Amino acid sequence: MSLADDVLDRAAGLRERGETFVVATVVRVDPPTSARPGDKALIAADGTLWGWIGGSCSESLVRREALHAMGDGQPRLVKISPDEAPEHEPGVVAHVSTCPSAGGLEVFIDPHLPRPLLLVIGDTPAAHTLVRLAATIGYQTCAVHPGAIASDFPEADRVIGSLDLAPARPGATTWAVVATMGHYDEEAIEALLPYDLAYIGLVASRRRAATVLDILAERGRRDLERVRRAADSSVGGSQEEIALAVLAEIVAERHARQPAYAIALPVTAIDPICGMSVEVKGAQHTLVMGETTYYFCGAGCLDAFRLREGQASAARPPA
Repeated sequence: MSLADDVLDRAAGLRERGETFVVATVVRVDPPTSARPGDKALIAADGTLWGWIGGSCSESLVRREALHAMGDGQPRLVKISPDEAPEHEPGVVAHVSTCPSAGGLEVFIDPHLPRPLLLVIGDTPAAHTLVRLAATIGYQTCAVHPGAIASDFPEADRVIGSLDLAPARPGATTWAVVATMGHYDEEAIEALLPYDLAYIGLVASRRRAATVLDILAERGRRDLERVRRAADSSVGGSQEEIALAVLAEIVAERHARQPAYAIALPVTAIDPICGMSVEVKGAQHTLVMGETTYYFCGAGCLDAFRLREGQASAARPPA
């Protein structure tokens, strides 16, 4: 198996587990470089890198841009060149390299974020329509109804036959809809409240929704302000039309929110010679002077700094 194939296999495993990652691909090189077009690397959310996209001069830059891409969800082309960075181009990030090889390369950063999960509770026409429509537009779907089996919801990615939602792993990218239409509404909401979800919507009339929330308040349930009447602005309509209105509300709200993925960016320092950002953790070229630690992109900048500081010290008059 080639290194590029291993990267793609690892990517498939991360996607299956619903994890965030980036596939970085070298698309162009200006020799001499140690990378070649088609070389790939996978960068996980913790910054771990598998594969090859060049040596130390490019690796830290690509890793940092990959983490930024996971944070904002936007792909980008990273240009690394010894020449002066060009003017801003949309979708392009340029970095000046001081690598002794004086080569350049361009790397495409492709972030892969978990698909949003639509979790639908209920066995009503609205529930079935929600699952079917959400699957069509690329959402993961999970249908929940006590006693349900997979064949009851053929379009769903997962079917849970109880109100134990743990197998669905609900989280911040989960959009939950209670479409039980008066059957176990309160119990369905109680099953959702322990989770930190993007959305909890109840398909019900205004009067029914108010009654459900009053009952839950009497039971001592908290955080009920998180529960809303799904598609509150819609009026009447069939079950299928209600489902369409609910999904439209979810899609609109999801796109209106700014991505806020919790990706920790590495701590960096500025190389005092070339101005490049250097990752502090694992830095190989450092120099401690007094109480200050300097970080360098490579041995060349470290030697240049030592020479510069030595000349400066020699030029200073004695105290």
